[in-house]
Amino acid sequence: MSKVHDINEDDLEINSPANHAAGVTAVRVSMQRSLSLMGPSRTARTLLKLNQADGFDCMSCAWPDPDPENRHAAEFCENGAKAVADEATTDRATPEFFARHSLEDLRGHDDYWLNGQGRITHPMVKRPGGTHYEPIEWDAAYALIAEHLTSIEPDQATFYTSGRASNEAAFLYQLFVRAYGTNNLPDCSNMCHESSGTALTEAIGIGKGSVSLRDIYDAECIVIAGQNPGTNHPRMLSALEVAKRRGAKIISINPLREAGLVNFRNPQVPRGVVGKGTDIADLHLPIRLNGDLALFQGIGRLLVEWDALDHEFIAKHGHGFEQWREHVLATDWAQIEEVTGLTRAQITEAAEMIRASDATIYCWAMGLTQHRNSVATIREVCNVALARGDIGKRGAGLCPVRGHSNVQGDRTMGIWERVPEHFLDSLQTEFGFDPPRKHGLDTVDTIRGMRDGKVTFFMGLGGNFVKAAPDTDVTAEALRRAGMTVQVSTKLNRSHLDCGDTALILPTMGRTERNMTGAGEQFISVEDSMSAVHASRGVIDPPSPHVRSEVAIIAGIAEATIGDRHGIAWAPMAEDYDIIREHISRVVPGCETYTHDVDRPGGFVLPHPPRDSRTFETKSGKAEFVPSPLEVLQVPEGHLVLQTLRSHDQFNTTIYGLSDRYRGIEEGRRVIFMHADDIRDQGFDDRDLVDIIAHWEDDDVHRVAERFRIVQYDTPRGSAAAYYPETNSLVPLDSTATSSNQPTSKSVIVRLVPAGQGAGPTRAGAAQDSVGADDTHKTNRQPTHLS
Repeated sequence: MSKVHDINEDDLEINSPANHAAGVTAVRVSMQRSLSLMGPSRTARTLLKLNQADGFDCMSCAWPDPDPENRHAAEFCENGAKAVADEATTDRATPEFFARHSLEDLRGHDDYWLNGQGRITHPMVKRPGGTHYEPIEWDAAYALIAEHLTSIEPDQATFYTSGRASNEAAFLYQLFVRAYGTNNLPDCSNMCHESSGTALTEAIGIGKGSVSLRDIYDAECIVIAGQNPGTNHPRMLSALEVAKRRGAKIISINPLREAGLVNFRNPQVPRGVVGKGTDIADLHLPIRLNGDLALFQGIGRLLVEWDALDHEFIAKHGHGFEQWREHVLATDWAQIEEVTGLTRAQITEAAEMIRASDATIYCWAMGLTQHRNSVATIREVCNVALARGDIGKRGAGLCPVRGHSNVQGDRTMGIWERVPEHFLDSLQTEFGFDPPRKHGLDTVDTIRGMRDGKVTFFMGLGGNFVKAAPDTDVTAEALRRAGMTVQVSTKLNRSHLDCGDTALILPTMGRTERNMTGAGEQFISVEDSMSAVHASRGVIDPPSPHVRSEVAIIAGIAEATIGDRHGIAWAPMAEDYDIIREHISRVVPGCETYTHDVDRPGGFVLPHPPRDSRTFETKSGKAEFVPSPLEVLQVPEGHLVLQTLRSHDQFNTTIYGLSDRYRGIEEGRRVIFMHADDIRDQGFDDRDLVDIIAHWEDDDVHRVAERFRIVQYDTPRGSAAAYYPETNSLVPLDSTATSSNQPTSKSVIVRLVPAGQGAGPTRAGAAQDSVGADDTHKTNRQPTHLS
């Protein structure tokens, strides 16, 4: 087994942040990780098929693939290679492993160690009062689940979905859940892009982005707000490089100056290996946290004042423009400068770049979606795009960049607690039962329901719910209150340990693995951030003959729970996925020829009316300009605004390693990035150890994340940053975005105290995350930071 130890923060190294992304180092790190976990043969077999038309789709981010004829032999990034190595590892967590380790023992290890124990090989059960997980046969596991589900009301059960689930699994899952009798279908999108979907649906009538990869290449200007492509969507840098070489201007809007938007050294071309690479951002706006709404209102005001508007588009396709125009003209520049931390000159420079462009793309990610006013902020982005006519034309549009491989596809397939009526009508027509019409629970309301004893059954189709969700201690306690928790997983994680009275781990296949059934080899399909749907075929054997596909697991549970109650033949769908795809073709809009189209090289693109024909399925039938009041985040004196973010060596809650080399951090994770003046004003020095305490007055929960090392960094005054999931414990469950109910993980108000002084009634986020640091640490050299 690979040597994976609990994190020892005494080994923390703080170096200079990088001034470029990728390059030769990325290739070396990718290969070292892959060879260490998979060996040479599996490394070659998997990576050469990763993101290829006849291979499998990356299980990491949802960035689209180039056309099949334009793909490299190595069509993957460093983090994609890490994701493959993590899934295709030869390490195994067998029944013998679980027999050696009690739950109490496992809870004493951190998430990095848990993930490092390898692939789970057998279905496992923890009985009521049990101290260990023990093996269970599949049919017995299905029967146990069915017994619990049939003993409660359907709305007492909730069914979570992670973005890794395939379209086939997602469709079958939502069919089972609705046939069972509930719309309780929370998913990871509730925590990442729910605000995007809400705002886009109101503005343009569809909750998806409107651009293609070709549009990125052809854009004259690209705005990247609240997104760090170098770590979270590295293959996007290749597309930005193409756009730059064609003359595009790029605006980066982010509190941190991230290496990937400074310079990109593409390891797949000679100039990226031996040359100086490509400078990416022409303008960087170091905005304060929660300042984006004010920024885009300032940009909108300037465009209106300059009459830099697409009057033809506004007249023909817009609604509400005059109200928005009056609103932005009434904005106050002093307030905009205060909220953003930017000067009027900086904002004017960005607006001038947009004015000079005939085709602008507006990209964003979690930096915009995880605030109280996120929906209003994204509507403001839409307002600016609509005022410029930047939708439904080549090289322009709206681009929410999804962070998980098939999260958008899962929504298309019906994984949503508030699915439209027309989808339910189609389900009824296809399967002959009337699905429930009452809206179900999203992620936040699911946690509330378990906390309050109203939800007693939790099933997770992938993911690590307790670490992905906000308010870690509250979420963990909520799961522990459930009568039964069921986790469909590939590897061990914290959600297996903070579990219900009865708990099941059902091991499933990954993207890398071949799926053979009685009907032959099966493939799955996925949808990327730009509505392209294509097939995915694994290339290696599963880790154990006792592991089953997601589709087989769902069908087995449905057969045991529902049987033939509605005349649905569950078992045949698990044998032949074409049966599922035929159902999809008759239920899901835009998928009428799904079975045929999805298996073509490169797949097909779903319809998008605003992009395809400038048609807007809104209440007015036009694109909606929606003015929003400028909300100002109130920060008490002596406090900071904290954003949670990923390191370069993780994907969502999965920690691959302890390197965040782009930010100069090695061998540790418990750090908080701060401006030098904030460090001084708080009474600390660089490298001091502190406890971080959340400020939230709506309940009496004491939220603290203990023993974090201060790192002086190039970030705006008043804005700090630290890694999740370690700091998810600071995000209050009830602090959510207006309209979308999405957790506000990018605007957490905190204060700092010396380490050891923050403990309170609830000690959140310390023991389960890592071994604490002490006052000693390793330093190669003093940090020098970008300015």
